[in-house]
Amino acid sequence: MGTDILAIIGFIASIIIALSMSINSIVKFRWINMAGALTFSIYGFLIGALPVGILNGFIVSVDIFYLYRIYSKTEVFDILEVRGDNKYLLKFLKFHDNEIQKYFPGFEYKAEMNSVSFFVLRNMAVAGIFLAHKEGEDVLKVGLDYVVPEYRDYKNGRFIYHRLRNNFIEKGFTNALAEANNEKHIKYLKKIGFIQNNEGQFVKKIEIPK
Repeated sequence: MGTDILAIIGFIASIIIALSMSINSIVKFRWINMAGALTFSIYGFLIGALPVGILNGFIVSVDIFYLYRIYSKTEVFDILEVRGDNKYLLKFLKFHDNEIQKYFPGFEYKAEMNSVSFFVLRNMAVAGIFLAHKEGEDVLKVGLDYVVPEYRDYKNGRFIYHRLRNNFIEKGFTNALAEANNEKHIKYLKKIGFIQNNEGQFVKKIEIPK
């Protein structure tokens, strides 16, 4: 194999490893880091640098091990309902405001708007916040569905709209309505079953599967 091609492989591996270092999500970090380590391992063996190949091969095995633990682990989800003036809620929103504005530009907290307010807990750790209110007869209008970076794997959304749907139905909600003008947020909504309507809003039926 030519020297130029080997240099390109090494360069690509370095970029992937550097990219993984900038990822907040633990799951995404493991996947990208594994790809970088695998590329570096191949590069090491191709140039005859056994320590490089073996070390990065070991890193690949470590990433695989932790990814297996992540995907096979049974997590306990729960919610913690909060009042509009809850001090921790206010501190949480202030602390994460920069991140929240990325996904919900212009978001401004109004306690009186949120008739449905709760933290999403994963193994008793706060993974996100859900704020919504009733709009019309049966519509749950989502004002904020924010997940902290470490838990952005769609599990929060699936928990809210699937495992909590009985709670919403009992309160008279048959549809959830959300707005999004951020690509990542749009991807999230579509991933958990929202469909964009003619007005550009995202709608999801809240119903028990038949």
